[in-house]
Amino acid sequence: MSPSRRLTGPHPTLATVAQRAGVSRQTVSNALNSPELLRPDTLARVQAVIEELGYTPNRAARQLRTRASHMIGLRFEPAQEGTSNALMDRFVHTLVETTARTGHHIVLFSGDPADPLDGYDELLRATAVDAFVITDTYAGTPQADLLQRVGAPFVTFGRPWDDPDARNPWVDVSGATGATLATEHLLEAGHRRIAWLGWERTSRIGEDRRQGWQRAMAAAGLDTTGLGVRIGDNVDAARMAAHRLLDEGPDRVTGFACASDTIGIGVLHALHERGLRPGVDVGVTGFDDSLAAQVVWPGLTSVRLPLEQVAMEIVDLLHTVLSLKTVHEPARMLDPTLVVRRSTSREG
Repeated sequence: MSPSRRLTGPHPTLATVAQRAGVSRQTVSNALNSPELLRPDTLARVQAVIEELGYTPNRAARQLRTRASHMIGLRFEPAQEGTSNALMDRFVHTLVETTARTGHHIVLFSGDPADPLDGYDELLRATAVDAFVITDTYAGTPQADLLQRVGAPFVTFGRPWDDPDARNPWVDVSGATGATLATEHLLEAGHRRIAWLGWERTSRIGEDRRQGWQRAMAAAGLDTTGLGVRIGDNVDAARMAAHRLLDEGPDRVTGFACASDTIGIGVLHALHERGLRPGVDVGVTGFDDSLAAQVVWPGLTSVRLPLEQVAMEIVDLLHTVLSLKTVHEPARMLDPTLVVRRSTSREG
């Protein structure tokens, strides 16, 4: 709410608006719910008073009439300790802003990390939300199964990895495209021995990103034998893996494409310990363009996910679903971009 509309006195009511506009309460209600019933001049007068007073309809009363809460549920997972991944903050911020434009609000709830269904039952029983946004499809989709079974609308941030033929609406970003961008950037900088530092094979997202590196290397006619390393998503594991690859003598690695900024930062630590210059001696790219990538020395080139666009696409799908309209494009794959910094700059 803008400063000019912040409350400085009692909260305005429907009766307040009616009195100020010189109309009945029913006329104000019609202006809010059935504006086509009013004369244009009357509607304009009531709307002007609503804007002046900063009046918002009573949400509880509207919920009783329409049996709709205008709330969207989102289970918020805590950031993993020891990593640079705090992307959900950026995503949730945009989601909150965008849903407000459609008259909805985000309800954040938590749950047992070991139980992907924890928290959903309580909200469903209380009919506290109209729909859900699911963000952890990489862990499987038991939530989707539950919500489909009870008939609760939802949209997922992430493709249905376990069921490519799933019909539920989803939005995702191509990790393979991002890794291809990063690897091609290293190739253009003159690197030929480019290693991939990624996550374990069980990570669907990690394997998707790895495919992009493999695709770019194959297109350049380069052998990747021994260059693809799977590790945990932490700085120290990445640091040690980088040291091993840098110990290979004259045919050593000169470029690192990493599955996350956390891993990229681990590589930067290894370069510092060896007295090697990021960008000049060894090129390094991260993934996710986290705040850490932006502030770490000397600046980490990283793949940036269009999280703001993801949020807007999700809200568009939610609005369509809740309006009981046909979703003509339920599967939406977006492409990331590459933000270039000094970790890949030959100029140092």
